[in-house]
Amino acid sequence: MQSEFLIVKKPQLITITAAFVLVAAIYVFGRTVPARKTITASENQQHSADDGHGHGSEQPAISIDSILVIAKKQLSQEQVVRLNTLENSITRGDVNNQQFKVYHQLSHFWKDSARIFEPYAWYEAETARLENSEKSLTFAARLFLDNLQNDELEQRRRWKALQAKDLFERSLKISPDNDSAKVGLGACFLFGNISPTPMEGISKIMEVVKKDSTNIYAQMMLVKGSMISGQYDKAISRLQTVLGLQPDNIEAILLLADMYERKGEKANAISWYQKSLSFIKPADIKAAISERIEELKK
Repeated sequence: MQSEFLIVKKPQLITITAAFVLVAAIYVFGRTVPARKTITASENQQHSADDGHGHGSEQPAISIDSILVIAKKQLSQEQVVRLNTLENSITRGDVNNQQFKVYHQLSHFWKDSARIFEPYAWYEAETARLENSEKSLTFAARLFLDNLQNDELEQRRRWKALQAKDLFERSLKISPDNDSAKVGLGACFLFGNISPTPMEGISKIMEVVKKDSTNIYAQMMLVKGSMISGQYDKAISRLQTVLGLQPDNIEAILLLADMYERKGEKANAISWYQKSLSFIKPADIKAAISERIEELKK
């Protein structure tokens, strides 16, 4: 039987043609972390070269060690002192409890002071692994999964997918019937390029949809899977299903407008962009969408 998705070797990033659509979604939903910095591809390559691990045009492997080295270079001297104090604060005794407390402090340091996503998410994950609760593991997994979908660097995206996969699997050991975790795990394969058989990820998501076609999270992941493979008609069909269940789902509305625009169906794109205006409050975003509508009318 032919798959719903055409599997590609290196999945392209999920992007929205009009940049303001993504910005609008951020305004509506908010960021998971107010990170104003991230580790760039060039910084990763430079670190690899400095360590003698560069391989010409090949992308360097990424580890938490290399991420932390690069991230620390972006800190002020005062932040370096604070970070060193935290990192060296684990002493003999009840190491597990000390680690839990320090990892929690480190995650907040990277989130609130340094404002760099990767080490923040890593220490959230380490804290969750120590706590080993379904809630904390799923939260940390979603941090990585949500972020990696807009990561332009393949090796870093893969690293994030592997982190999320591990966390979702730990969560499912605690609660095997958690459909959101099953969908998240499937999405790691779908977006992270961590398996030679991406159908493994799709099948996990489809398992949830077949059991419950009203699962919005699963449907939206399949929408993004269709976008990756360029199957816009299938994406549109699923977005219509989502909007039948949640007519005010702004993400689905914006994606549907974008899908129609990609297909060259300007009238439908205009209609859905216009519909999005009633759900978006920031004046500059509304103005950008209105401008896009006028461009499509030409």
